[in-house]
Amino acid sequence: MQKLISYPISVIYYLCFGLTLVIFHPIQWVCFNVFGYQAHKKSVDYLNFFLVRCTNLVGTTYKFENLEGIPKGVPLIFVSNHQSMYDIIAMIWFMRRFHCKFVSKKELGSGIPSVSYNLRHGGSALIDRKDPKQAIPAIKGLSEYIEKNNRSAVIFPEGTRSKTGHPKPFAQSGLKILCKYAPSAYVVPISINNSWKMVKFGFFPVGLGNRLTFAIHKPLKVSEFKFEEIIAQAEAAVVKAIKF
Repeated sequence: MQKLISYPISVIYYLCFGLTLVIFHPIQWVCFNVFGYQAHKKSVDYLNFFLVRCTNLVGTTYKFENLEGIPKGVPLIFVSNHQSMYDIIAMIWFMRRFHCKFVSKKELGSGIPSVSYNLRHGGSALIDRKDPKQAIPAIKGLSEYIEKNNRSAVIFPEGTRSKTGHPKPFAQSGLKILCKYAPSAYVVPISINNSWKMVKFGFFPVGLGNRLTFAIHKPLKVSEFKFEEIIAQAEAAVVKAIKF
């Protein structure tokens, strides 16, 4: 029944979502090329504010737990499970004070209005998952960027989205590079729930009435742990708070 009801609502939703992406693409271009990083960052913040509001049309709500527990004024590495693109939209808006930059697959760097432009020019790392030789320097560059500017990197160590909410094993390589070249960073595990329900029918129609939750766990200071301890503790914290 929900799927049937969702069809007409999803048409309206995607029209609003797509229009938002198209409108903000030239806004980003002007902000970046004329006014610089801070203006571009603001444009991306408000792009994602409106994308979040678009999801409200299909009954989506959001809850972030323990935002106040995230350290301020230091480099951050957010480590999270990954369930859908809505993870990213929410993190950019609700965690905007931390200047989130993403480790993302290179295919997203072209062809998507607003999204691709931000990934190419906003400081994120675009990697070819089939070519480790390309991925290593890209992630290293992101590490050095957050270390220098006290900003944050977001990595999804599962490597791909979980279509059912069940987490996949964490890969170590990307997080290891981030920790190595951002030695003053804190690793902050985050557990995301219910985002997969937005796309449980596929791209169309959209799942209705979901409450997406982001549980933020105790930060781990990179310099105080061996990497094996960081990856083990981060994965355990993330997986423990995922609800099936």
